[in-house]
Amino acid sequence: MNTPSELDASAVAGERRQLVNVAYRLLGSLAEAEDAVQEAYARWYALSRPQQEAIASPGAWLTTVAGRICLDVLGSARARRERYVGTWIPEPLPDHSEWSSVRAGDPADRITLDESVNMAFLVVLESMTPAERVAFVLHDVFRYPFAEVAEIVGRTPAACRQLASTGRRRVTAARTPAAPAPAQAGLVRHFKEAWEAKDIEALVGLLDPDATMNADGGGLVGTVLRPVEGAEAIAAYLIHIAAKAPGLTLLERTVNGLPGLVAQHTGVPVTVAAFEVTGGRISRIWAVRNPEKLRAWPAARRGSGHPAPGGSQPAEGPAGERG
Repeated sequence: MNTPSELDASAVAGERRQLVNVAYRLLGSLAEAEDAVQEAYARWYALSRPQQEAIASPGAWLTTVAGRICLDVLGSARARRERYVGTWIPEPLPDHSEWSSVRAGDPADRITLDESVNMAFLVVLESMTPAERVAFVLHDVFRYPFAEVAEIVGRTPAACRQLASTGRRRVTAARTPAAPAPAQAGLVRHFKEAWEAKDIEALVGLLDPDATMNADGGGLVGTVLRPVEGAEAIAAYLIHIAAKAPGLTLLERTVNGLPGLVAQHTGVPVTVAAFEVTGGRISRIWAVRNPEKLRAWPAARRGSGHPAPGGSQPAEGPAGERG
């Protein structure tokens, strides 16, 4: 029979999944989310037993502490990202069935893949101030009452209500009608086939005329440093990269809950691409090449995917050339 102490410890440990889910949406980085949650648990276990017993809701306490840690991280992240080489894109996540053993840990720690983690939504969150983001995510996504949000943000419930409202307006202004997942999957498949075939006309036809592509190499690998804008420019760039990056295998994979692509070389993921579809065409592409953001992605499964035309040594992956 479990002792009360063991039951308490189990209940506290059971909060980890929720905390990681909250922290990832607040930070857009799985690594930073895991660090924030680990720090919150470290502070819990640093309390004496009487101090722990005096806390009515350990889950609420952990959420408050983790939320404050995330708020501090967001405050310093803005300055760090100003020094970031190229575009900073949130860390992409694979489907649960593909989670890499390098980062798997307890399956309960994995992120719930819903519309609040698709790349377009996370990018909008990046436009918010730290306080707006915390208030909006905690209240609108996770339904925490403003009284609890106020404890984390350090402002009044009324002020937090206003912060969340401002964040909500940002999301509403940026939102476009979402394409059904099957429709997006078909479009991504055609995009992959056109890229492999180096068919520039087909690529242009799949892209919105005003489409934008951003890439994130973090200064660790070569990548375009500025957005590529317009269907023709993106298609020409992709064809150029296809010629310079032989030996890649392109795989259709779920990226943050929606159909996307993964480029592998010798079985190792080198680029993860997320897409936004508007009006039946691809309107946004986010290509993540920073290897520090690809640790959750698994190596190739035998017999999966098809190599892109060319030899065996990559010059760069998709969006893989400085420009």
